[in-house]
Amino acid sequence: LMGRRSEIQGLGIGALAYYRKVIENQKDHIIDEIIRVVRRTGSSESHIEKLKSAKMENKFKDAVELISDALPQALLINGYNPLALLDQAIRKGSYAHSDGDALKLATALRKILSELAERVVRALEDQTELDEAVNYILQHD
Repeated sequence: LMGRRSEIQGLGIGALAYYRKVIENQKDHIIDEIIRVVRRTGSSESHIEKLKSAKMENKFKDAVELISDALPQALLINGYNPLALLDQAIRKGSYAHSDGDALKLATALRKILSELAERVVRALEDQTELDEAVNYILQHD
């Protein structure tokens, strides 16, 4: 909320700092949600282990590097790992030359994080709906 308020007020550096803090503080929760999607989509156990290992990392950057290939296709944004995109925006934010540049990065962070959240929800809903359809057919022979 504070990040969005800063963004609306045109305070790029402030918005970027708030969004970065949210991403770093919610790293484990984000990874837990990705694990739920991986389990529901039937990906390999090695991907789940990589994701669990990433939760042990203190730095978001290190966690992202561990799981570069563990994300299901359904979560990729334009073919890219959204966590890697978030990490790249955070790192670029450290070198933003102006508040305007920081504002653009903050907006990008928010949009990518929002899209990732929507894709997680959709992936879980799609699988739930499919499971219900299969169960319905199997129960009504």
